[in-house]
Amino acid sequence: MVRVLGIDPGTRVTGYGIVEPRDRGLSYVGGGQIKPPQNGVLSRRLFILSEEISNIIEEYGPTCVAVEGLYFARNVRSAMMLGHARGVVLMNAARFGLEVFEYSPSTVKQSITGYGNASKEQVQGMVRRLLRSEGIDRLDTSDALAVAICHIHHLTCSGKDRKASPCNSFPL
Repeated sequence: MVRVLGIDPGTRVTGYGIVEPRDRGLSYVGGGQIKPPQNGVLSRRLFILSEEISNIIEEYGPTCVAVEGLYFARNVRSAMMLGHARGVVLMNAARFGLEVFEYSPSTVKQSITGYGNASKEQVQGMVRRLLRSEGIDRLDTSDALAVAICHIHHLTCSGKDRKASPCNSFPL
């Protein structure tokens, strides 16, 4: 059984979502947001993020982690903050012996919507449709679920070759 934990990392809000392939479709297992207190120092926020990621891995038992890769950022401080959050995710995956797969934002969008510059709302709409769940109402959660779905697309289309190009193989 494959169970993918998708992560949309951030130090303010980290989205997470768990998806499994099922009977020529997808199954939504769970998802949500991690929101450390904004008034805390960075080290404390990262510690809280780490604890929450560990709890999610223990609760849902994913077989791998798919994380959104870094993108070009004009604001160096924002890019560094994102890097801290990604580091926490990568460290926790390693702690639990989980392989990590990274996908660029444009690859995730292309895989989900067929368009690499799709808006967050377009991605959310397709995630809801693919998972047959209207209850996915937070963009950070739908982004994380999109990363998980993107990874499952790659597994399905490439026979577990993570370097394969995305395809659209799931019926709507």
